[in-house]
Amino acid sequence: MNFIKRAALSMKAKKGRTFLLCAVFSAILIFVLAGLTIQSAAITATENAKKSVGASVTLSANREAAMKKSQDSTTSTKPDPGSFSLTPVSLADAQKIAALDNVKSYSFLASSSAGAGDGITPISTDSESETTTSSTSNNEQAVNEGDEQARGDGQMGGGPMAMQQQSDFQVSGVMDLSMLSDFSDGIAEITSGEAISEDDVETNNVVIEQTLAEANELNVGDTFKVTDPEDETKTYELTIKGIYKTSENGDSMGMQFNFLNPANTLYTSYTFANTLKGDDATGTIDSASYTLSDPKAMDTFVASAEKLIDTDSFSLQTNDQAYQQMLQPLNNVASFAKNIVILVAVAGVIILTLIVMMTIRERRYEIGVLLSLGESRFKVVLQFFSEIIICMVVALVIATFSGNIVGNVVGEQLINQQSQSAQQTETNQGQPDKMGGDGQQRQGGPGGAMGRIGASSVEAAEAIQELNISVQPKEIALLAGLGILISFFSIVLSSVGILRLQPKKILTT
Repeated sequence: MNFIKRAALSMKAKKGRTFLLCAVFSAILIFVLAGLTIQSAAITATENAKKSVGASVTLSANREAAMKKSQDSTTSTKPDPGSFSLTPVSLADAQKIAALDNVKSYSFLASSSAGAGDGITPISTDSESETTTSSTSNNEQAVNEGDEQARGDGQMGGGPMAMQQQSDFQVSGVMDLSMLSDFSDGIAEITSGEAISEDDVETNNVVIEQTLAEANELNVGDTFKVTDPEDETKTYELTIKGIYKTSENGDSMGMQFNFLNPANTLYTSYTFANTLKGDDATGTIDSASYTLSDPKAMDTFVASAEKLIDTDSFSLQTNDQAYQQMLQPLNNVASFAKNIVILVAVAGVIILTLIVMMTIRERRYEIGVLLSLGESRFKVVLQFFSEIIICMVVALVIATFSGNIVGNVVGEQLINQQSQSAQQTETNQGQPDKMGGDGQQRQGGPGGAMGRIGASSVEAAEAIQELNISVQPKEIALLAGLGILISFFSIVLSSVGILRLQPKKILTT
């Protein structure tokens, strides 16, 4: 009799045993398929998310070289604070770098300060009120003769801080406000109007904080004037393009100096910020930030960019923190899914081997009759293998329809745990709230309100928020192959007992 036909008849006669094999095999294949789909989804998510998150490279003045130059210019072993200055970044060089391959987006930054003019009064805190308005004269008392001298050099070194000490507003010039980490991370958001964009270059449009707008009864479309940081008689009229709200509380320094109060930060185009700094700042910026399409090609990009700049005066600082934050949870999920496949496959072989060995004990008489009738041991083994394969086909169908559900449940749980773990680690380190990607501290000193431009931790979190887990034909094919291997090894391990059986001994006992 054909061994395949015998296998079918045996399975029909022993429905309980057949159901048990199908159920066990289904459970094995469901979890194997879940592991395969999770692993595949994690790999796909990594490829897709890295394109959306990217990495950032910041072009700015080379502080280390400037400090060394300051030290070399003196006979003392320590640098002379009065001789320290930074060379502003050339706008033309920044635009050349922006034209390189692998640049997904870019923005230019420039910072300055301004005094309050007609139509606006800065937010300040004094002993009588938590939030009041004050005049510029309160801050002018903090300026000494040394500040005046520092301001007069026209350099980026001590000048801006000295100017800001007597100013009411910190002016943060950007090319695209939405790229600032404060806005991309949700610390600040536009409540009315529009954000500063590339269309605002060479304009006097401004975005102001909601508290400042309410205190001065200003709305989108209204205008007010600010004064030049060096010459209070020179004024500029600004048009409110948008109003933003920030959750930044500032610090004790903001209680003493108006320009450090988060509510007194004005966002304008970088061209207007340069206007406030004077003619010497024409055609320059403080820094430029570039978001790359492919973080893996960051070193190649930096090498190409360095050929376009004077590395003695400028430096390129890289930051792929968001990419690494995104990559770690996905890699952990993919690794865990791979372990699931291996462990379940090994457990499946063991479980099926034990079940087949138990059935062999129950079918000793059947095996003895077949062997006595001249049936080869190999065909007897093939009969058992055929029974397992038939059960595997049934289990494969069940796993195909239910594995996707299990994979989504397990996968989402895994990615949530990994994301929360990564965010907890980041919070413990205090990186997002304290430091920007280029190493500048936020809201604690000059330029702090500029924040970080490029990939943010929120973008990384959104990129790994969920896995697109779905059963694909390649996973089904791979699952079928693993199912056959599991069946093969379980039968091979179990067939040792079959090969040792002797027909005469079986039938006489």
